[in-house]
Amino acid sequence: MITSLEIRSFKRFKAESFDLRPLTVLTGVNGGGKSTVIQSLLLTRLAEAARGTAGDAVRLNGPLGLALGEARDVLNWTADTREITVRLGGSNGESWVYVLGLPDSEQALHLQALRLPVQSVPGVGRDVRDPAFTYLCAERLGPRDTLAVSAEEPDRIGVGVRGEYTAQVLALRDTRAVTSRRTVREPLRSPEAAGPQLRLQAEAWASQIIRPLRITAQVAVGIMAGTIRFGEPGLTGEEIRPVNTGFGVSYALPVIVAGLLTEPGDLLIVENPEAHLHPAGQSRLGRFLARVAGSGVQVVVETHSDHVLNGARLAVAQDRAILAKDMITHYFDNDQVLPVGINDKGELSHWPSGFFDQIETDLGRLARARRGK
Repeated sequence: MITSLEIRSFKRFKAESFDLRPLTVLTGVNGGGKSTVIQSLLLTRLAEAARGTAGDAVRLNGPLGLALGEARDVLNWTADTREITVRLGGSNGESWVYVLGLPDSEQALHLQALRLPVQSVPGVGRDVRDPAFTYLCAERLGPRDTLAVSAEEPDRIGVGVRGEYTAQVLALRDTRAVTSRRTVREPLRSPEAAGPQLRLQAEAWASQIIRPLRITAQVAVGIMAGTIRFGEPGLTGEEIRPVNTGFGVSYALPVIVAGLLTEPGDLLIVENPEAHLHPAGQSRLGRFLARVAGSGVQVVVETHSDHVLNGARLAVAQDRAILAKDMITHYFDNDQVLPVGINDKGELSHWPSGFFDQIETDLGRLARARRGK
């Protein structure tokens, strides 16, 4: 497992270090550096993909949905070097170092891999097609009548960076087209599901987190597209198009499916899992992601939702899904990053100013306004 992350000369950070746990929550002000932390992890994945290629070029635009611009755009503006360093630490004292240099032309759309680890990094791996690494960006696909399909080997297909392959993943695992991950691991199975198959488990978790759902997923081979349709549990024949179920289902379902596909040692990174979900659903999704982390998967979540955080805290305090030492929150203030620990009762080690306290601030102002009238 990756236990530490050090970033040097990359975007906002001239030099910054972070502790990582099985569940790491990144939260705080806009522009504080949360996305930069995630992008540093994505760079390590892309650096592995560049290993042995011509020029060892690490592309800054395209792969994993990145759109970072030119090489000069990602170098910290106060750096006295032309090299970006990402150092990962392991639970047994391992150290994996990635050094990426700016090409001669700062307008280049790539970095050069100058130094890569000799040993494989847990979750990051060597093969960019390895489903052990999953990243779901904030800009997931909304409701679509059809979704994309991947030409990859069926066992290697994940939900995609934007959730674009979710229909294909569900459909393939309803057949014998795949040999691995056809059923959900025991620690992640919902007791409400009719069986261990991925679609049935996804239905059960989606019904708990979002709303009661029946899911039908197919791949239309003739037009090379995937389709998802929804229905009411217990009713047959009725199919509802995604556009008639709202954005919450389309945004949350890929997160659920990605979590259910994981195996111990995998790395799952999710941005804004709360998007378009009712607060109760946000809390339940946070609880679900904590359960994924407790099953042996390393989960990194970027969120602006106190409901997601509180759901994860409930997983610690009530579900015992993970131990307290397995969760940490990093709060990004304007000029600093503050780690906030969680104990076995789900309590925070401290409460920094500005950390999910807006409701108290607003309620206080409302009370004063009422008294003023």
